[in-house]
Parts: sequence; structure tokens; C-alpha cells
Amino acid sequence: MVWTSLHATLHRTIRARNLFVNQERLLIAVSGGQDSLCLLRLLLDLQSKWQWQLGVAHCNHLWRHDSTANAIHVQKVVQSYEIPFYLETADEPVDTEAKAREWRYQVLAQVALQNQYTCVVTGHTASDRAETLLYNLIRGTGSDGLQALTWRRLLVDNVQLVRPLLKITRSQTAQFCQDFQLSVWEDSTNQDLKYARNRIRQELLPYLCKNFNPQVESNLAQTAELLQADVEYLEQAAHKLRESATLFDQHTIKLNRCVLQQAPLALQRRVMRQVLLSILPQSPNFEHIEKLTGLITAPRRSQTDPFPGGTIAFVEDDWICFK
Repeated sequence: MVWTSLHATLHRTIRARNLFVNQERLLIAVSGGQDSLCLLRLLLDLQSKWQWQLGVAHCNHLWRHDSTANAIHVQKVVQSYEIPFYLETADEPVDTEAKAREWRYQVLAQVALQNQYTCVVTGHTASDRAETLLYNLIRGTGSDGLQALTWRRLLVDNVQLVRPLLKITRSQTAQFCQDFQLSVWEDSTNQDLKYARNRIRQELLPYLCKNFNPQVESNLAQTAELLQADVEYLEQAAHKLRESATLFDQHTIKLNRCVLQQAPLALQRRVMRQVLLSILPQSPNFEHIEKLTGLITAPRRSQTDPFPGGTIAFVEDDWICFK
């Protein structure tokens, strides 16, 4: 085995961040593109050091004319490595990025559970992290959106989603595939500028790199890393504050305004976001959170207009109540 700088980087990252343990069962999501093929080869090369049990899953969204040929190509690559392969094909074409992502993670979780894999591993890189940060910033988001792709999160019961390549850029995975002559399948949709992420990748990031900062990609990825630690700390602090301010009363919750008034605005907003996530049929936006946060100091008998789903929050003495 040829030991490259990418092998060393991944090996150190796995150890430092405790991403995997010895003899763990890892299900690798492989699209056939350069990032996922690089990930597959790196994990195969490191397998002897960690004694992992590896499998590969490919998700065929049916949204390109060559989707089935792509799936067959990935299957042949995996068969050459003699490890288990799982092909999941959509019942009908998945026509948007958001729907594709939702379906993909759903079926990957199912395959992992059915075959006793404890981790689903994806080939997201530092480049993806930078693009996601910009994408969420443009759409309008708080620090939660800007943390942009975490190293590890719970996907479904007993299955973690792990992204071990977040220190590696797309240009590095491209060079690795070239050096090892890996058979990359070029996804034509990656060139389609009707997708916002492709415009960020092909137009915005190159422009920022040329005109503002040659290291913009890695710097944005570092910013996402810093924000991840901040978000984790603030979420934990907000959870404790929410517990101390919450009273459960006849199947509804009441929030103590006196307790919340003592907290910084950043934690007040996070508590309100957590509460709204638990009672609304959709994720709350900035206006929803601000509307509820305003009740902390509002006059008695104040109330909000209805939130999505019809819930109304109102002030009753020292409490924020919901009906």
C-alpha cells in the first residue's frame, strides 16, 4: 500500500476525533464521484489498521439518463474490492436536491439498520463545508446553519452519520483519484447552473478566491468548524435554561418569564427555538422566534398572532402559555 498525505490526514483525524472504533461496521455511501471513491479507497487502505467491516451503498435517484449506468459502474468498482454492495433505487425520479437528500439518508439508514452497520460514512469535504456555509448564509440563517456539516451526528437509532473528509478539499480528492487511477463517474448534474450549489461552486467561490482571498475555501471551512463548537455549547446552555424555566401543566407547557429575563438574549432565542421546534409542524424562522422571545418582557395579556398550525402564545402573569 502506498501511504500518502491523505492517508495520514484521515488516520490522524479518525483518532483525534474518535470518529470510529476498532472492528466497527461502516457503510460507505458511494456515488461514483471523486470524493466518495477517494473515501472508499482510503478506508480500504486503513482497514488493516482498524479491522473495520466495510460495506458500500449506492443510491440511484433516477433523475439522470445515465443513473442506471452510474449504479452499474459503482457496483463493478465495489465488486473488485470484494466487499458487500447494496443498491437502492428510487420508485420514481427524485426531482429536487432537498427531496433527493431526504430520500438518500432515509434509505441509507434503513440499509445500515438491516445489516447491523453502526455508521453511515459520506465523502463530504472541506469544499462542501465552505459551499454549504455560503449557501445557508445567502438564504438567511443563524450560527446553526453556518456551522455547515458536522463531523458526526445521529442519523437514526444506533446509527451515526460520519463525515471523515472535512479536513480534505475537493482538489485533493481529485489529485488522489488521478494518482491512483480511480475510475471516477462524472455526474452531469454537477455542471447544471440551475442548481444554486453549482453556481456557488463554479462561479462564486472561484470569484472570491481570485478577487478576495486565495484561501477562501479552507477559511470558510475553518469558520464552520469554530461555529460548530459554539453552537454545541449554546445549545447545551439553552437546554438547561429551558428545563429550569419550563412548567408542565395539564399536557401543555408554560415558560417562566422571570427565569428567562435573567438570561442573555442569545440563550432566550435558543430556548424559544427549542420550544417552537417541539410544538410547530415545521421549523421556526427568525420572525417566529423573535415573536415568541418578545413575550419575555411584554405587558401582561399580550399574545402573538397564530404560528403555523394555529398555536398562539400569550402572557399570563409571570408565564408564557400556549393555546
